[in-house]
Amino acid sequence: MSGPHRSVPKGRGELRDQPRGGGGRATARHDTPAGALGGHLAAAESDRIVYDLAGIEHRYDALLEELPGIDVRFALKACPVDEVLRCLVERGAGFDAASPAEIVQALRAGVELHRVHYGNTVKSDRDIAEAHRLGVRTFATDSVQDVTAIAEHAPGARVFCRLATSGEGALWGLNRKFGCSPEDAVRILGTARACGLTPAGLSVHVGSQQMTGEAWQQALDTLAEVLVTLDGLGIVPDHVNLGGGLPALGYLDRHGTPLDPPLDKIFTVVREGMDRLNGLTAAPLRFVVEPGRHLVADHGAVRAHVYRLTERAQPDGTHARWLYLSVGKFNGLYEMDQVRHRLVFPAQADEAEETYVPAVVAGPTCDSDDAYGEGRYPARVPRSLASGDPVWILSAGAYATSYTTQGFNGIRPLPCVCARGPGRTPLT
Repeated sequence: MSGPHRSVPKGRGELRDQPRGGGGRATARHDTPAGALGGHLAAAESDRIVYDLAGIEHRYDALLEELPGIDVRFALKACPVDEVLRCLVERGAGFDAASPAEIVQALRAGVELHRVHYGNTVKSDRDIAEAHRLGVRTFATDSVQDVTAIAEHAPGARVFCRLATSGEGALWGLNRKFGCSPEDAVRILGTARACGLTPAGLSVHVGSQQMTGEAWQQALDTLAEVLVTLDGLGIVPDHVNLGGGLPALGYLDRHGTPLDPPLDKIFTVVREGMDRLNGLTAAPLRFVVEPGRHLVADHGAVRAHVYRLTERAQPDGTHARWLYLSVGKFNGLYEMDQVRHRLVFPAQADEAEETYVPAVVAGPTCDSDDAYGEGRYPARVPRSLASGDPVWILSAGAYATSYTTQGFNGIRPLPCVCARGPGRTPLT
């Protein structure tokens, strides 16, 4: 499934098969994950999600090499799996928590309390008070109303103000619900100071799965503008939070073309921006980043199975094939409207002799949204697929355990296995 289906039907109601796979076929052996991930997928006899903890650790270490000195606060919502969280704590990560329940889970993972912040700008009075009771002392904000609530229910707390970004260049822009203008940010942090809070920082989020370096540059320019204004008012933040948005590397777009984020360029822009911002303040700035999918997406994969490969006439008179899988939008692949995951069909071992056909890939539920790209973008899949055949869904480690229902259509969430490497006992 590494490329779009480009064949044109020979006539009304006909479908053209693609012998021997051809360009852009559904899977290739180089897509097969190696090491712990591949081993556990191959051994699994039932559906599950598998995480490669060593792979996550390697990605974490690579991030620190690219951004030396950065303070990593993992976006817990991306993978609320206890063993993954413990592995990150052992590596030195803190957590970006979005609710009191996430704060409790972060503390259960063994993180030091001062390395957890409440990063959600949307929170009730009760949640602010509960987070403060749990010991959290740093809160995100983006409105005067929220700041006054923090002052009342978490007196003396530290706050950092989230600036709005355009969201351009990201698969999920996050550009309306969160963040404020530069002018509002100055007013909010001034209000925080007046209320007895510490105006500790600024933050941005360039959008989830950000695919451009320009978005980071624009965000850094906005941060510079606000820092200069704050300095003129005698407000000196001690940190800048660069938020999330660092991309995963293994996704395909809805047409099946590999997404190719310019990660080297992004890191260069961020490093240069950090140097620039540090020259604008009276005291050195600490920099925070909140990666989620960047750390876990490519190191988690789903073992699923085929329900059925079908062919039937559509309302317009054409024929279409549909490949129904046991895992879809509501039990692990919530983001399938925007991205396509690479599929590996291990039972079809002899690719050279396999015939591939176009098929819409969909999940098992009785819901029309449960399909890749809203069911509009066929993928190439082996024609020989039969009910029960295993399917490996790659780069599925982000949000697979959190964006899932608790039993829609009676389909339960996937069990989770965490592996550290060959010969090690899996951790569940």
